Amino acid sequence: MDVPAKGNILGRVIPARYILAILGSVGMAIVYGLKVNLSVAMVGMLNHTAIKLAAHDEPHETASQPSELECQPTSNSTSSNDADGPFLWSSEVQGIVLSCYFWGYFVSQIPGGRVAELFSAKWVMFFSVTINVICTILTPVMAEAHYIAAVIMRVGEGIGGGVTFPAMHVLLSKWAPPAERSVMASLVYAGTSLGTVISMLMAGVLTATLGWESVFYVMGGLSCLWCVLWIFLIKDSPGEQPLISQEERDLITTSLGGKSGDHSHKNMTVPWRKVFTSGPFLAIVVAHACSNWGWYMLLIELPFYMKQVLKFNMTENAVTTALPFLSLWFFSMALSKTLDWMRGRNYITTTTARKIGTLFASAVPASCLLAVCYIGCNRGAAVALMAIGVTCIGGMFCGFLSNHIDIAPNFAGTLVAITNTVATIPGIVVPIFVGVLTHGNQTISAWRIIFFVTIALYIVEIIVYSIFGSGEEQPWNNLKDNENDGNPEERPFKMDERTHV
Repeated sequence: MDVPAKGNILGRVIPARYILAILGSVGMAIVYGLKVNLSVAMVGMLNHTAIKLAAHDEPHETASQPSELECQPTSNSTSSNDADGPFLWSSEVQGIVLSCYFWGYFVSQIPGGRVAELFSAKWVMFFSVTINVICTILTPVMAEAHYIAAVIMRVGEGIGGGVTFPAMHVLLSKWAPPAERSVMASLVYAGTSLGTVISMLMAGVLTATLGWESVFYVMGGLSCLWCVLWIFLIKDSPGEQPLISQEERDLITTSLGGKSGDHSHKNMTVPWRKVFTSGPFLAIVVAHACSNWGWYMLLIELPFYMKQVLKFNMTENAVTTALPFLSLWFFSMALSKTLDWMRGRNYITTTTARKIGTLFASAVPASCLLAVCYIGCNRGAAVALMAIGVTCIGGMFCGFLSNHIDIAPNFAGTLVAITNTVATIPGIVVPIFVGVLTHGNQTISAWRIIFFVTIALYIVEIIVYSIFGSGEEQPWNNLKDNENDGNPEERPFKMDERTHV
């Protein structure tokens, strides 16, 4: 039942739907920030000297390569700048600690998507951030106890993080008018890159100045404020939100083709067979999985490449790793706005817009990684190429990541949960894969293999999504319509009743 619309809390300055988008973006930033802070903090947590000596004491076929090019430390890199930490975790243990986040991430997404669709996406998102905050604050104590305890905390964070995309997809399907869908989705999901930037910079500075423990205490504590704002300012749908103008509520519900109090689509059964035989949906699965390999390789492993190969110190590492994610945020917003403008004037279709965004997110980083393979120790060129590649990955937010809502808005939460579950596999594999290849062999040649595998997967993504991707709503989204033709009052909204752009 609709509640009375009492007017937006910020008047006409920021519409209620954009308050949702902004807080959703901040929530995504928190979850991603708390996910990647360990990648930077771990550089300060490890006793690199002892680990390197232990690795060279073991027999390795590739441990000694006289012809291998080795970069010299930068002029600012001295042993006093980057003091060794307390932990003697091998490359394999490091891989497990970094990848175990995705164990929890993997199992929570599909249940989280269905709970968000059937009950409350607002509270699913709240749970996600809250469990991340709690586990982050406990991480230093657990890490000191044993790395297995740190693994448990990371799994807990992953369980919370796994439900973010499904929950936000469900909220966007109820709050985002079709004409603003790309912009709102990009605003929300680009928070992942903004959180990455802030987290990496803060983690680098805090580790270098206050010690690695401060990374988890400070960032976890600051995130608590979001939880309070989310509880009081966000509702599951415009009809439940009192802090909204009647005009905005009517705008949203009319553009989505339904009545503000219509929640009948919650009871729709997912047509599983049709979903898993749908070409456009399977194209999203492939694109999401291949793209995530590159995303997680850069997100999680880039600090180690900067440290091990290019020999940047802690502060340089944090800055050179983080800044590209800031440009990613600006690029994703500009590209989504441009594509929506072109769609609004019928210059391109939704399908073309999604393919353009996805092409930017795959072809450009693949080309940059290929160039990085052959520039050796040219730090300036490496940083510039990585910055361009990471920036253009932002195209995925208005590409395949917005595509679930296009093809089946009634099941958007479940669909993104499925594709994100499959796309979590690279998050599990990448840290272990990199750890094995670089164990006792932290060289350019080892990283070249890693980059070649990433490039190959980007090529698969380009081919599959270009051929099979679609921005059109699929017939099975309104499968219940065919069953209820005799009772119009029970029919969920149809695409042809919506406002098209």
